[in-house]
Amino acid sequence: MNARDLKKLGGGREADRRAEAAAAAFAEVAAERGLLDVAIGGFESPVGELLLAVTPRGLACVAFEEEERDELLSLFARQLSPRILEHAASTDEVRRQLDEYFAGERTRFDLRLDRRLMRGIARDVLAATARVPFGRTTTYGALAERIGRPAASRAVGNALGSNPIPIVVPCHRVLRAGGDVGGYAGGPGRKRRLLTLEGSMPPTLV
Repeated sequence: MNARDLKKLGGGREADRRAEAAAAAFAEVAAERGLLDVAIGGFESPVGELLLAVTPRGLACVAFEEEERDELLSLFARQLSPRILEHAASTDEVRRQLDEYFAGERTRFDLRLDRRLMRGIARDVLAATARVPFGRTTTYGALAERIGRPAASRAVGNALGSNPIPIVVPCHRVLRAGGDVGGYAGGPGRKRRLLTLEGSMPPTLV
């Protein structure tokens, strides 16, 4: 249940305010009692509004604003837990580190990650991707070799496209051979912005 659900029970600005307060109080009690398995929060970033999902295991998802929220919530319910609530406080540390990253004050995230939304080869690919440092890039082919699957460049690309924790797990640092920016779930424009922020945009693409 969230504030939008509660708003349906009444009308007007006062009802909206009460609904939001009730939803926040409900989420706070659930968190205090250990009944909140997936906490949802928003973050306004230079690359658009991000949806953050945090579980007791760590950060499980960073979603761009174009991603369908109902589909994401359904995915969380199936693969994480149906006990999902909006609870910004649970995402505070993630939001703080993202703030520092976009301000140019952080080059490495220090967050626990919940990798349950990663499946199959994507687990290996994204684990290797997480080790590509700030300010550096690699290629799909090099990443395939790093995980011991040198002929799996296409599978590597698919795995990167399914990354549930972009930015923090930096799939934007993986380019096509020759320096072309390549694909990105958030779109090539966002990928370029992130590479520019990190000072690693290939000169041929500037």
